[in-house]
Amino acid sequence: MADYAPRQDLTTHCVENQPAAGPRRDSWRDDRPLREALPHFAPAWVSERLAPLGQKLGTPEVEHWGEQANRFPPTLHAFDRYGRRLDEVEYHPAYHALMALAIDDGWHAVAWEREHDGGHQAHVAALYLLTQAEPGFCCPITMTHAAMPVLRQLQDGEAWRERLMGRAYDAAAIPAERKRTNTFGMAMTEKQGGSDVRRNSTRASPVTSPGTGEWYRLDGHKWFCSAPMSDAFLTLAQTDDGLSCFLAPRFTPDARRNAIEIQRLKDKCGNRANASAEIEYAGAWAQLVGEPGRGIPAILEMVQQTRLDAATAPAGMMRQAVSEVWHHVKARRAFDRRLADQPLMQRVVADLEIETEASLMLAMRGACAMDRSRSDEHEAALARLLPALAKFWHNKRGPAFMAEAMECLGGIGYVEETPLARLYREAPVNSVWEGSGNVICLDVLRILDRHPASIEALRRELSLARGHHAAFDAAIDSLDERLTAGPEQLQAEARWLAQAMAQALQAAMLIRYAPQAIADTFCATRLASASPIFGVLPIGAPVAAILERLEA
Repeated sequence: MADYAPRQDLTTHCVENQPAAGPRRDSWRDDRPLREALPHFAPAWVSERLAPLGQKLGTPEVEHWGEQANRFPPTLHAFDRYGRRLDEVEYHPAYHALMALAIDDGWHAVAWEREHDGGHQAHVAALYLLTQAEPGFCCPITMTHAAMPVLRQLQDGEAWRERLMGRAYDAAAIPAERKRTNTFGMAMTEKQGGSDVRRNSTRASPVTSPGTGEWYRLDGHKWFCSAPMSDAFLTLAQTDDGLSCFLAPRFTPDARRNAIEIQRLKDKCGNRANASAEIEYAGAWAQLVGEPGRGIPAILEMVQQTRLDAATAPAGMMRQAVSEVWHHVKARRAFDRRLADQPLMQRVVADLEIETEASLMLAMRGACAMDRSRSDEHEAALARLLPALAKFWHNKRGPAFMAEAMECLGGIGYVEETPLARLYREAPVNSVWEGSGNVICLDVLRILDRHPASIEALRRELSLARGHHAAFDAAIDSLDERLTAGPEQLQAEARWLAQAMAQALQAAMLIRYAPQAIADTFCATRLASASPIFGVLPIGAPVAAILERLEA
């Protein structure tokens, strides 16, 4: 012990064999599949408008906003210092910066600005990119976008619709009419019913207030209210005529805080940036939307929009994940070779890239159908079906995809400093939101039963790709046969049917619009001999050609 002396140099290691900090990204320029896919679906103006967004989203500043918004989650202030109800949620400034980035550029409203002229494709492509900055703040962007079809059913709702179209984000807790732009949330589900909203017990009682016309007061509890700082909420409540749809503003017509009491914020599994709340309507003011007793048909117009967004977000998350993986494995060495040069890793990354491109294609095709639905019966029939199929399947693939991507990075992928941990926690949410898997499958069966034109549109869409790959032809033959089954068998096989239809549509889009290397490998690995894990590709698969897609 007498010879012991403490070390003067406290450096224990040098950092080597780790990727350098990534160069400044351009989410548009670097995404070759998106740039190549859009011209097949959307007018030229969509790509031109997306290019500046991609530049913004690739900056270190925006990346930092996403990190900060999750590191410092929102907090509830139920009361002010004197004990009065306040019911405000405080967000980190980074969250507001992300909201302003999206709203000030009009991505919440573009579908309605350019409706039937590429607007839905622009919205979906923008959401795909915005999700890569931070998925959580995209929730209020989606709901604000999706509120428009419901607001069109609101009597004297022109002012609300005009403010939805604004381009000036304002986070202040002030009456909606004092803002240039309003955001909208949803509060539909209750503890006892969940997706079965017919069991809702919230009551709406009609009242008359001088100078404001007829309104209603809401009393009841809502199990989930996303984005509780929105300027107004679309909600469901029982009237004497049955379940009805209402618009509940944060402030009453005389500028007082509405009686929408936030009970608590949910401690969610997924992102921390966005708040989800339980709320109590304690005599809250609300306007009827549409006809009394027709609440479900009214709100379903919003749900159809949000389902397509819930199908698009996983595709954006997949793109972010596979980009992180490719950056890592190109710089990391193991067993005397770069990970990117090792056949097993190449196959895993190539398989992740195939899944990403297939999901993007189906989301864009759904948006295309929505935009063309007014003047084309085939597209209108597809627009009923595609959002449900894409939502179901993309979100079933998402969690396994994120787990595989995380594994490619090893231990560093499992810590919160990398986006992979955040993406993994977020991956299940869109499967639960707007109808869990079983609910979506039952809705698909209802669409096929009530709208036979949708199944005929599906068959026609698939037929356009027939003859290019034997596995694809066999898959659609099998699907046709199974669709002739009776109602009980169809319900028992509803998950198989939803998966088969979604993957067949993905394959059809890839055959028609993607490079042969992507399309053929998708058909061989998803339709001919499917594996439950990523990276199982046939011998001779064009791995190099697929990986080339990851280079800008």
